[in-house]
Amino acid sequence: MSIAAGQAFAEWMAAVQARTETSLSRLLPSAESIPARLHQAMRYSTLGGGKRVRPLLAFAAGEITAAAPEAIDFAACAVECIHVYSLVHDDLPSMDDDVLRRGRPTCHVEYDEPTALLVGDSLQSLAFELLARTPQTDADRRVEMVRLLAAAAGSCGMAGGQAIDLESVGKALTQPELELMHALKTGALIRAAVLLGALCGAPLADAERDALDRFAKRAGLLFQVVDDILDCTASTATLGKTAGKDAAADKPTYVSLMGLDGARRFAAELEADALACLAVFGERSRRLAELATFIARREF
Repeated sequence: MSIAAGQAFAEWMAAVQARTETSLSRLLPSAESIPARLHQAMRYSTLGGGKRVRPLLAFAAGEITAAAPEAIDFAACAVECIHVYSLVHDDLPSMDDDVLRRGRPTCHVEYDEPTALLVGDSLQSLAFELLARTPQTDADRRVEMVRLLAAAAGSCGMAGGQAIDLESVGKALTQPELELMHALKTGALIRAAVLLGALCGAPLADAERDALDRFAKRAGLLFQVVDDILDCTASTATLGKTAGKDAAADKPTYVSLMGLDGARRFAAELEADALACLAVFGERSRRLAELATFIARREF
């Protein structure tokens, strides 16, 4: 399936989402292969839901470097596997203790806690296997991609941000402390999605890579600010997960720090900053710019 440059944004987004779903279904273990229950749970947690924001970012960044879609498939699925593993573990009773994800029961509710733990473990290792065999990339590039995703997922990235989040329940964080937490918990993987997509194609000049990195960091923070806003303003049915759970758990958020109007103003500033970072790329960054606006204006 090709993804035409001339498509309207909504059509392009739907095409990438469909392509990602197909690729994930192909690259995940089959539901019949042993151990079947674990593989069924992996597919239950990964397929048939989600906005696929990280794969969308990978494909959009890949347009900047003229990357082959067949290579981006592997990078996009690797990042999505890490993302889904984090959701499965975050929903566990020992973490956020949630029962609803993407509009249906969470993995540990549908299966059981031990299976959910193994689903997360298996998705994490699958992500690095996929990067290690990314087509149309040389060995050095694959090593760089593995290193980048490992750093984004580890103790100085997503896992570290989750640790800070758990330690911060009931505490009032300053804005720099809140930004650090979310730069790790949410932003690191969004940054990885952008950079991995770009790494699937032609090398960037240092100035271009710096600009793309700045964009990715602002987009990651923007995603979290909007997430905090939606947690207060959207319904459970709209979100596909339990609304208001951060406030109920007394977690620090941008809304609790700034108020709803202040968080909305901050989101608008982050959107403008992210878009400004893309100026150096011209039309090549059209999809990334559209995604930044989508992230800022989304309602779910």
